[in-house]
Amino acid sequence: MSESDLLLSEQTGSLLFLTMNRPKVNALNLDLNKALQAAFQQAGRDSSIRCVLLTGSGNVFSAGQDIGEVKSNEDTSYRTHLQRTYNPLILLIRRLEKPVIAALNGVVSGAALGIALACDLRIAAESARFVVGFAGIGLVPDSAVSLLLPGLIGLGRASEAAFLNSPISAEKALDWGLVNRVVPGAELRSEAEAWAAQLARGPIRSLGLAKRAFNKAVLGNLEQVLDYEAHMQEIAGKGAEHKEGVNAFLEKRAPNYL
Repeated sequence: MSESDLLLSEQTGSLLFLTMNRPKVNALNLDLNKALQAAFQQAGRDSSIRCVLLTGSGNVFSAGQDIGEVKSNEDTSYRTHLQRTYNPLILLIRRLEKPVIAALNGVVSGAALGIALACDLRIAAESARFVVGFAGIGLVPDSAVSLLLPGLIGLGRASEAAFLNSPISAEKALDWGLVNRVVPGAELRSEAEAWAAQLARGPIRSLGLAKRAFNKAVLGNLEQVLDYEAHMQEIAGKGAEHKEGVNAFLEKRAPNYL
């Protein structure tokens, strides 16, 4: 599948719609990540684009990193991988001085959770579910999840979600401030598009400067956190727990960390 097939891109007026399209669960691999980075770079250069809307095809936003790709590249440094993929992608989203909306149409897990949290606004279908995911395969949160998730829902809730890997429902996500709006699944596209159009009619230059101010005030250490996450992931990725977690995932059994 080519990059253009992995990430569907459609511009309607001043709105750019990006749809991750890697069935069945839109798992992120190197090619999809590369396509996302290119799309956000282009959005920054193109003055005709005033708002970006990111979603997933089918009934899943994204289940996160493709574990099969991880397994097939066991010698890959996790630090190097993050420095090539998710770290620059998160920074591109946060540094794009235009509104970015995540339309969350189903499961959001792992690195995809970090991508969704890096967006400015999140609208979720009632069926959406949020799973931190990393502990399930013996890893630590990356893709800025360690910074963005506690910032939105508090350290206690974030710790529970990360340690127990328990799903967060759309209703609970709205109550906790993880998402801005929840709508019936059939209305997600139209509601997200209407919201994006409203933003696109606004003072984009001023909104971009406001986003820059928010980054300075609340996420001033984002780049440092991403780098530290990569360091922690390098350690975790070399451990026996990660090996057991990945094997258990691929063998569809519960991991045994004892």
